[in-house]
Amino acid sequence: MIRRIRTLLMACALMAGSIAGAAEMAPDALVKNTAQEVLTIIKQDKDIQSGNSQKVLELVQAKVLPHFAFARMAQLAVGRHWPKASPAQKQALIQEFRTLLVRTYSGSLTSYKDQTIDYRPAKLAPGDTDVTVKTIVNQPGGLPIPIDYSLEKGADGWKVYDVSVDGVSLVTNYRSSFSAEIQSRGIDGLIKVLADKNRREAKSSGTAVTTGKK
Repeated sequence: MIRRIRTLLMACALMAGSIAGAAEMAPDALVKNTAQEVLTIIKQDKDIQSGNSQKVLELVQAKVLPHFAFARMAQLAVGRHWPKASPAQKQALIQEFRTLLVRTYSGSLTSYKDQTIDYRPAKLAPGDTDVTVKTIVNQPGGLPIPIDYSLEKGADGWKVYDVSVDGVSLVTNYRSSFSAEIQSRGIDGLIKVLADKNRREAKSSGTAVTTGKK
């Protein structure tokens, strides 16, 4: 399961790309074009390949953050407990969850070697604002891995709110652990667990994640 989630998170990182033109692109074109941009950077940047934590983090913050709906992802991950949270608690959950994902994405970028990605055309009807983009990650010497991206369209274009690998959903995976934490320690307890984990990760890597609202 850990290997699956790591692959899932790596796929999230590889999908993300620059903001330019994102609002005008179809979701499947956005996934394909931006993935290739990030893969090119990884292949050419020797610092990233050698595990330069700060440079990897900067890449993730520049290329991943603009294309993920962290508020929606946090809401889905917290699940039925979300309405019980105060506005301040919701903002804290979004921020800590965002920081957790950014650091995990940063670690997964250095795992990329010689994988290739096949992209499937999205089934999108006029007026649709929610779509799944399907891709296949091909691993040398390993079985291909299906990766599905769930995107929603808002005023600022398409954004990812969930990713699934082999049917395993990112937000669903976190929902079970978050729910157990909330039942045991309450919403403030979950916030503290996430904040403590993020502080430990920041201290061990010597890097800091830029704060954001989405």
